[in-house]
Amino acid sequence: MRPWPRWRAALNEPVNSQADEAGGWPAQPVAARVGWLRGLYDWAMAQALRPYALWTLALIAFVESSVFPIPPDVLLIPMVLAAPTRAWLIAGVCTLSSVAGGIAGYAIGALLFETLGQPILEFYGLMDRYADVQALYRRYDVWAVGIAGLTPIPYKVFTLSAGVFAISFPVFVVASAASRETNALRLMAALW
Repeated sequence: MRPWPRWRAALNEPVNSQADEAGGWPAQPVAARVGWLRGLYDWAMAQALRPYALWTLALIAFVESSVFPIPPDVLLIPMVLAAPTRAWLIAGVCTLSSVAGGIAGYAIGALLFETLGQPILEFYGLMDRYADVQALYRRYDVWAVGIAGLTPIPYKVFTLSAGVFAISFPVFVVASAASRETNALRLMAALW
């Protein structure tokens, strides 16, 4: 039996059945309240079973670290659920691709910030976060990168900023690998 029918059923159930009886919020199913969630869920589950799922995960993890708005977790989670025996491989591919994307983000920040990096941050409305990250770098230097992989602040802000602020490249790579691996293993362990 495939592992996701129970998750699909959960999307269609009311979040709180007592609220439904009382006529209050949240009586609607999660998928009805957040319409795009159902489409993303179906797409991610379909990708998780395809022969090229690891390549898709690698691509998403790579581009998310520098330019893409959707984190690889949307594919990592259903892939681990669909193939728990491959969880270590899946987490490893996600980590390596994310670090490689972080290196690309570092290069964009160091070499092309005004022409490419700043427009990326402005496009996603992240320039205010850029100032926050700048303050973190001034205070914590490379520790900011290590912490960044575990926070809800988009990782691309940290990778682009690390290049702009000329954080030591080898230390940046090690901190990125440690934080991204911790994030992937945390998700994998929760699902495995």
